[in-house]
Amino acid sequence: MSISSDAAVSTQLNAIFVSLELSRSTWLVTSLSPGRGERLSRHQVKGGDVPSLLNRFAQLQARAEERTGEEYPLVVIQEAGLDGFWIHRCLTREGIESHVVDAASIAASWRSRRAKTDKLDGEALVRTLLAYKRGEPRVCAMVAVPSVEDEDRRRICRERRSLVVERIRHINRVKGLLFAQGVGDYEPLRANRRSRLEELTTGDGRPLPSHIKREIERELDRLELVMRQIKEVERERDAMLEAATQDTAEPASARLLQLRGIGPEFAAVLHAEAFFRSFSNRRQVACYAGLAPSPWQSGAMDREQGVSKAGNKRLRTMMIQVAWLWLRHQPTSELTRWFEERVQTNGGRVRRVMIVALARKLLISLWQFSSAGVVPKGALLKPA
Repeated sequence: MSISSDAAVSTQLNAIFVSLELSRSTWLVTSLSPGRGERLSRHQVKGGDVPSLLNRFAQLQARAEERTGEEYPLVVIQEAGLDGFWIHRCLTREGIESHVVDAASIAASWRSRRAKTDKLDGEALVRTLLAYKRGEPRVCAMVAVPSVEDEDRRRICRERRSLVVERIRHINRVKGLLFAQGVGDYEPLRANRRSRLEELTTGDGRPLPSHIKREIERELDRLELVMRQIKEVERERDAMLEAATQDTAEPASARLLQLRGIGPEFAAVLHAEAFFRSFSNRRQVACYAGLAPSPWQSGAMDREQGVSKAGNKRLRTMMIQVAWLWLRHQPTSELTRWFEERVQTNGGRVRRVMIVALARKLLISLWQFSSAGVVPKGALLKPA
């Protein structure tokens, strides 16, 4: 992919193309301006210093106007990463056209070892932006930037997931400490965990040693704190769903709750991670979750490599869980019958493989239900 010539930039695309290579300490600004041919300019700005960045942009525009006598708009690109979308929002607020690209979607050399520096990455981003503005198909995948409200709303489900993982870690730690003492029937989640701890004896009949007992008590303190925080997050989630039910402009999560087998957590994650944005077709929905097929075909070779997994990992993981619950709570649905027929045909050995296919079909059906109200065939709704 070659960089456009001076004539192509000035007469066809007619803009200054800028890429931002971001880090904590410095931002590398790589630009291609009309009147400079194929020469790229590079400047460094202190990380997080937006006024200096905007001043650099103004200088680029002023120099381009000196060379050509015309004013040119800015088109900026950056990779999606730890910086989130705040820089994109700052540029958009200043009237600058900004794009956030999925770095994994940019084509790279297949050579076993290739050079990688911020300078080369900045040049690659500029070339990618040029190709994208020329209208070249599938040159990259631009990220659909969520609104501030949508981005903030998804924090509830993500925080709960982190807290659940932390709760599991504390539970396993307590059980591991006790198992090393010959105790295997202790459940830290039960309400009598404190009194039960006082009654425990080791496998050889001794009382629990004092130091390990105090360590377990401190571990239980942290566990109880996490459990309280999970309840607080769940209350916020339920309040958000209740508000969505009353708000006609945001009915997606409220609709999902009508289906049997879909609870508050699943409905909140589906809406916050996927259905807050618009999709044009079912393939886009599957690709967003990483559940799209990835065929491998060359000449006489034709095989399927499985799902791509190049999508939202949280959504994909949750959809596998929803698919298993769908089989239990929606036995009469068309999707459940399709799954059972395929599994029986293969002797029941491919349940774990077919559940991924079911998750893809189910995600598409839930998208159609939440966006257009199309109830999955044979699905049961909860009583009013």
